[in-house]
Amino acid sequence: MSPASPPSARPSGTNAALVLADGSIFWGRGLGAPGISTGEVCFNTSMTGYQEIVTDPSYAGQIITFTFPHIGNVGANLEDIETTTPAARGIVLRCDVTDPSNYRAAQHLDTWLKSMGLTGIAGIDTRKLTRRIRDGGAPTGTLAYAADGKLDIDAIQAAARAWPGLEGMDLAKDVTTRQSYGWDEQGWVHGAGYGKLTAPRHRVVAIDYGAKRNILRMLATEGCDVTVVPASATADDIMRHKPDGIFLSNGPGDPAATGKYAVPVIRDLLKTGKPIFGICLGHQLLALALGGQTKKMAIGHRGANHPVKDLETGKVEITSQNHGFCVIPESLPVEAEVSHVSLFDGTNEGLRVKGKPVFSVQYHPEASPGPQDSHYLFQRFTAMMKERAK
Repeated sequence: MSPASPPSARPSGTNAALVLADGSIFWGRGLGAPGISTGEVCFNTSMTGYQEIVTDPSYAGQIITFTFPHIGNVGANLEDIETTTPAARGIVLRCDVTDPSNYRAAQHLDTWLKSMGLTGIAGIDTRKLTRRIRDGGAPTGTLAYAADGKLDIDAIQAAARAWPGLEGMDLAKDVTTRQSYGWDEQGWVHGAGYGKLTAPRHRVVAIDYGAKRNILRMLATEGCDVTVVPASATADDIMRHKPDGIFLSNGPGDPAATGKYAVPVIRDLLKTGKPIFGICLGHQLLALALGGQTKKMAIGHRGANHPVKDLETGKVEITSQNHGFCVIPESLPVEAEVSHVSLFDGTNEGLRVKGKPVFSVQYHPEASPGPQDSHYLFQRFTAMMKERAK
């Protein structure tokens, strides 16, 4: 871990600060809604898609540092959201939010952040902060923004020190749906907006550990009539819907903590022989259900430029990622085969179960960095359901 930076003199014109647990202070200008929030400080390397990033439930418990300096160009709208209630703790920017310059923009990003109650800070040396995270791991920090500039730094640092960190934290219970619901909205089409599923071919139950809307849209686009159930749903609850396939969603927090109640359910679902597809946290939970293990990553993968190799085809996909835990491939049983690996650091990015219609990936195939490099995974899932129905 890098040594603590000495407290810096407060620059004039600042009314916000990011204070790390070790006492380091990054002064800046507040944006979004005034407030105080504490979480793990991470960084994301994406150049666009910031509205989707901020509303991704997998960012629960995290303060997001954007490495790209110009955030705001695309503006904000009511379509590019992954959930109606963002779970991220705040955002950190290099420059002030730029004015929107996109034909789909309906709001200035700062106005949208205020409406969402999200706190942010601009004017931070994000390169310095990113190097710190890269070299020493993701620190705990408290982001504080007061319109009048009155900040109690000692209390803010105390809040950062008191936060327990993401290890051992089950956050899926905080972001999951409270009741089951149906989903029939399909992917966005230029000039037409989102479509509606009219001729379903498969019945899918999606377990919501923090599901992104675009994953559900991708399933519907492939002809899936989706029923979304809470993370706490039992195997009987799920099978009552008579699914052709089961989807394990993305989500935040420590998979081992969520796995205390999710893993027994997934093990029961594996016994049914139904096709199962997992993404992100769903991938990690599937690995745990198969007998594997997960671990906390020092930095994590967050960005829209991560190369992943499909070991079966040799093809390289440019992927979008957001995870701070990973599956330990050496812990997987012999029936679980590694299917994808990261070309950045060699970490596990996917698995499949030999002889069974069960597979998962660590990255986000519903996102569009490639832009469609990974859409085949949804087609693979529906093909498995079609094959089983014969």
